[in-house]
Amino acid sequence: MITNTAPKYEYLPREDIEFIHETTMRVLEEFGIAFNHDEAVDILERAGCEVDRDALPAPLVKFSREFVMEQLAKAPAEFTIHARNPKNNIVMGGNHMVLAPVYGPPNVQDLDKGRREATLEDFRNFVKLAQVVPDMHNAGGVVCEPNDEPQETRHLDMISSLLTLSDKTFMGNVVSAENANDTLEMASIVFGGREKIAQDPVLLALVNVNSPRLYDTRMLDSLVTYARARQPLIITPFILAGAMSPVAVGGTLVQQNAEALAGIALTQLINPGTPVVYGSFLSNSDMQSGSPAFGTPESCAGLFVSAQLARKYKLPFRSGGGLTSSKVADGQAMWEATMTFWPTFLACTNFVLHAAGWLESGLVSSYEKFVMDVEIVRMMQVFLRGIALDQEGLALDAFAEIGPGGYFFGAEHTMRHFRDAFYRPLIADVQNYVRWEQKGAETADVRANRVWKKWLNEYEKPAMDQGVEEELREYVTKRKEVLQQNTPI
Repeated sequence: MITNTAPKYEYLPREDIEFIHETTMRVLEEFGIAFNHDEAVDILERAGCEVDRDALPAPLVKFSREFVMEQLAKAPAEFTIHARNPKNNIVMGGNHMVLAPVYGPPNVQDLDKGRREATLEDFRNFVKLAQVVPDMHNAGGVVCEPNDEPQETRHLDMISSLLTLSDKTFMGNVVSAENANDTLEMASIVFGGREKIAQDPVLLALVNVNSPRLYDTRMLDSLVTYARARQPLIITPFILAGAMSPVAVGGTLVQQNAEALAGIALTQLINPGTPVVYGSFLSNSDMQSGSPAFGTPESCAGLFVSAQLARKYKLPFRSGGGLTSSKVADGQAMWEATMTFWPTFLACTNFVLHAAGWLESGLVSSYEKFVMDVEIVRMMQVFLRGIALDQEGLALDAFAEIGPGGYFFGAEHTMRHFRDAFYRPLIADVQNYVRWEQKGAETADVRANRVWKKWLNEYEKPAMDQGVEEELREYVTKRKEVLQQNTPI
């Protein structure tokens, strides 16, 4: 977990943030949000919201601004998520930054085997990488989709792997209410029961809005299930401006804000005080091809403003990561990722999903890109340290020792600090051309390939009580039998 005490960059003045807020309230009052879920609609209607059940494609709910603000005030500004290893507990909110790996891709890529469908072995590899690397504070959720496992049971293998191969916090499955309940049952086995995890939350669940202005059935099933169990929810509109929102960035921010606030209000109706994170996944479409674009200047600006809105509502904030549209771990991948990481850190994003491994607009989890993103993350953390201005930081003794025209390599001050004075690259090559050529003229992705293999070799499975692990295996086995029996042939 990173403590970021740097000043938070204010992209827009306060009056502009208030203007976005006021426009958001108009959208919620006049246009509303659609909820394709009878129970959620019933809950909102009983709370006094205006409901049109005949609207298409789903019942439309309109919110008063007083109601929305009343519900937001119930959500905690800061909360703790507990890991198997208490040293890996994370705090969400305030000046804390929590980084998690890529989430969702159906494919993986590395230099040895190329681009291919992800397998359970790949899934477990990425969980192991997240466990080994101290710069990842959460083991992730769907770090890749294990397509070699049956769709109806693969979530059991995924959650089991997250619980046993890592002792960091993790993300719950959100494909269905049934999958969410399996996640809660498995977490309860490991952490001491439903009451215990309700008191001390142990996971995060990502709920995406089906923008524009629609919550679908599956996401709402998961939202209701996790909120009742008092597990933290990340309410995140998934918006590509020009396709899922207006091309106007201002209008897109208003839409995102309305969607997020509506979902957060629902969580507080279901279970007041449920921990929640204001999420933003905002980028734009390429208007020539229709393809998603990442690492764009518009998405950078949108991230800054989204963070300002989250701070206004006193809610933890999720966004950012190493996003890119590039198909390989190349220069484009790195400049687009860097364009996203800068606002991520300058805005003090509390939960950073896709912090390592994202490639090809989220269709690929890349082993090499994972390492290259970690390099950026480590550099960002050094930047956040600031500049020491104490006696050692000002180095007046070095000036006294080394006169005009001299060299500081051999100064006593240099000898005290040369090992830790500057950032030492993980994979970047800073040697001259001749030395680089003599060592094989390797590009960054080749060096990254060697590093992720080294990390996997260094991985050690964290200890778990044998009885707990056996109970977990038994649950997975029994649930697979039930689910496979219920699967239509």
